[in-house]
Amino acid sequence: MQKVSKIWLDGKMVGWDEANVHILTHTLHYGLGVFEGIRAYQCSDGSSAIFRLKEHIDRLYNSAHILQMKIPFEKEVIIKACKEIFKVNKLAHGYLRPLAFIGDGEMGIYAASNPIRVALAAWAWGSYLGDEGVKNGIRAKISSFTRHHVNSIMNKAKSVAVYTNSVLAKREVLKAGYEEAILLDSEGYVAEASGENIFVVKNGIVKTTPSGASILDGITANSIVTILKDKKVEVVFQKMTRDELYLADEIFLTGTAAEVTPVRELDDRTIGTGKPGPITQEIQKTFFGLVKGDVKEYRHWLETI
Repeated sequence: MQKVSKIWLDGKMVGWDEANVHILTHTLHYGLGVFEGIRAYQCSDGSSAIFRLKEHIDRLYNSAHILQMKIPFEKEVIIKACKEIFKVNKLAHGYLRPLAFIGDGEMGIYAASNPIRVALAAWAWGSYLGDEGVKNGIRAKISSFTRHHVNSIMNKAKSVAVYTNSVLAKREVLKAGYEEAILLDSEGYVAEASGENIFVVKNGIVKTTPSGASILDGITANSIVTILKDKKVEVVFQKMTRDELYLADEIFLTGTAAEVTPVRELDDRTIGTGKPGPITQEIQKTFFGLVKGDVKEYRHWLETI
């Protein structure tokens, strides 16, 4: 992580090294907190813009609502601060991490009187799964860890605690020599990757996991579905088995960090030709064009800094 000058904490810009919390911060002990991952891009015209900022902040507040956390700032304040953090740190592009968490005060699980605190940090960050992975595809493995049942933890909240599941899956497959984990749900159907939604192409039709399943509804995934439909590609929301993935013509993952990353191999089985397929390549071309402001019909997804 590349250190920058300032972090926004509870309404104030503070120095990177001064953005600290008490060791008895409740979220540190019990994991109840919500966050977002957002990217800003430098556009072709020299300006900088944040991709789907409003939608990300809406999801942050929705996540907090699900977990009964009241964020003590209006959305407009957070949106303004998201832009300001890039200006203050002179970042033309980078990754943005809003985090709402429960501060110190009471201990124990309930601790309803503790303050809800908010932090915003931004830094320069390249391709999450590597430039080589974006270009040529990655090797993935089905994890032995199951994605949470829909009623065991609130999957529609992008919450801190949920990601313990992802950390375990990611560490498992990296130690085995792969680059990303794909998790199945409690019924054995494909859910999502450790931090990405999954798209499967077969005979020109694109399938992805339905919203009602054990997945986080991805904002990048939503964007990709829109692009696919605009290109007259049929998109089906359907449960999928792991062996369907083995027989796919193409697989790609989407997320703020991973953007659009192809999967060339899964569980030691080559996917399609072993190279990014035509639909994946077309989606990548459109996506990386639109975040730079080069695709006019999607310019409304960019919030100029």
